[in-house]
Amino acid sequence: MATLSEKERDDLPDSAFAYIDKDGGRHLPIHDEDHARNAIARYPRTNFGSKAAQERARKRILEATEKFGIDVSEDAEISQKAD
Repeated sequence: MATLSEKERDDLPDSAFAYIDKDGGRHLPIHDEDHARNAIARYPRTNFGSKAAQERARKRILEATEKFGIDVSEDAEISQKAD
C-alpha cells in the first residue's frame, strides 16, 4: 500500500476518510483503491464513537469499494450492518 506523508494526509478533504471522530480526527482513508482495501481490514479494529458512526463509516467504505471495483464477500464483517 502506498503510504501517505503527513502533508499528503493533511491535504486530503474530509470526504476522503470513512470516519471522523468527535474531535475531528480523521480515520480510515478511502481515497484510492489501496487505502479502501486497507480500510476494510482495519474496520473491525477501529473504535467508533457510536454504532451510528460505525454504520456511516461502513457505508462509506462500501461506497469506495464499489467505486474502485473491489469485490467484498457477503460474509465479511464490513458487509454486516452495525447493530
